[in-house]
Amino acid sequence: MPEPSPARQVVEPTIFELSAPGRGGVTFPEPDVPGAALPADLVRDSLPLPELAEVDVIRHYLHLSHLNYSVDGGFYPLGSCTMKYNPKVNEDMARLPGFAFTHPLQPVETVQGNLALMYTLQEWLKEISGFAAVSLQPAAGAHGELTGVLIMRAYHRDRGDTQRVKMLIPDSAHGTNPASSAMSGLQVVQIPSDARGNVDLAALQAQCDETVVGLMLTNPNTLGLFDEHLEEVIRLVHGCGGLVYGDGANLNALLGIMRPAEIGFDVMHFNLHKTFSTPHGGGGPGSGPVGVTASLADFLPGPIVGILEEGDADLPPLFGFVQPAKSIGRVKAFHGHFGMLVRAYTYIAMHGAEGLRQVAEAAVLNANYLRVRLQEAYPIPYNRTCMHEFVAEGRFPGTDVRALDIAKRLMDYGFHPPTNYFPLIVHEALMIEPTETESKQTLDAFAEAMLNIAAEARTAPQLLHEAPHRTPVGRVDEVKAARELVLCCSWPEER
Repeated sequence: MPEPSPARQVVEPTIFELSAPGRGGVTFPEPDVPGAALPADLVRDSLPLPELAEVDVIRHYLHLSHLNYSVDGGFYPLGSCTMKYNPKVNEDMARLPGFAFTHPLQPVETVQGNLALMYTLQEWLKEISGFAAVSLQPAAGAHGELTGVLIMRAYHRDRGDTQRVKMLIPDSAHGTNPASSAMSGLQVVQIPSDARGNVDLAALQAQCDETVVGLMLTNPNTLGLFDEHLEEVIRLVHGCGGLVYGDGANLNALLGIMRPAEIGFDVMHFNLHKTFSTPHGGGGPGSGPVGVTASLADFLPGPIVGILEEGDADLPPLFGFVQPAKSIGRVKAFHGHFGMLVRAYTYIAMHGAEGLRQVAEAAVLNANYLRVRLQEAYPIPYNRTCMHEFVAEGRFPGTDVRALDIAKRLMDYGFHPPTNYFPLIVHEALMIEPTETESKQTLDAFAEAMLNIAAEARTAPQLLHEAPHRTPVGRVDEVKAARELVLCCSWPEER
């Protein structure tokens, strides 16, 4: 790759700076009803709105959109995020008028198609996971976690086990796991990993007693590894009366291969915006349905979709909402993010059972291909067959290059960086997840970029320290940005 030009800071003009007096994009007709004065408290003496033609506005925002990186535009190897391509047929289905223009407060008789879709999606998630019941309410993965923890807590309290106040969480778990437990008023106890990236069985056994609510287990974990002692881990927790929560964020590696409930998980959330290709959005809307075993079904948040009247040869069933007997209550306004449910339904329907298994197989194959290609250049502390992702170390002996430098330099090669500094148990972590939607050509181009950067780290480390060089904005002072927040924009005359 040729030597880069010096980093440049491009300041894009604001919509106000593009304004010119007298320009306009819309001409409103004369009103055909009498005018009315606005309330005084809604009127400003001065409101310097920009004056632009419609084409100016369109071109400005289209240009800004091209500065964004997206999964439609390039490879997005964010570990633990499963940033797979979102098929556009999902969007077409979510925009069907019968779905897009319904209202959650309509009478159930008028939204039978919506309810039938929700009911079928519940059944499909049950089939994929092996759980006995599913609620679609939670709005995102972390919200699903919180819901699952509240279900676990309610289950124990219903049995009179009020002394159970301790949640066990491996150090390879997602960071939202301890947060969800603490928000539920539980004590968080960290369980270390062993030398191969599994839950340390001795440490787990030492904590298993009558105060345990359960264990929150991410499997495959955030190292991208399937726990080699999973059955024994579950046996130890169940043996002391605890429940096992499965963090379903990494379900993409297991689709059609393993059903979590069948190996002993009691509750699990699904990340529809990861595994089933609904958009991540800018932090939302996501979707985090929760599945549970039969013994926990009565505690699900309600209402959930059920069959009110069975159908026959002439009439379809009548769908409606039912409330679980010991429900923890509603956790979301209305019934979840319905548009996301439509997209996930479409994705599952398009793939079918065989296609979903192929998704998992390809995701695991892609991750292992990249791991092997990079293992000679980057330290991989838990270097065994991984699942959907793996974690390398972004450091090189004899240099002061760090994971952040590698991530910034990768942007010069046209790639979004992988997840940095997570999981915390790996020094200078680079968490790489290619997903199943990337071709071998894309993976090879990414691997070549990473190998080039490893060579640059040893021969020209300053190149990495000052990266990125080819982006609209160069290296920024992230500490300064966090400490000196700018949360609003001044009017032009105040600048």
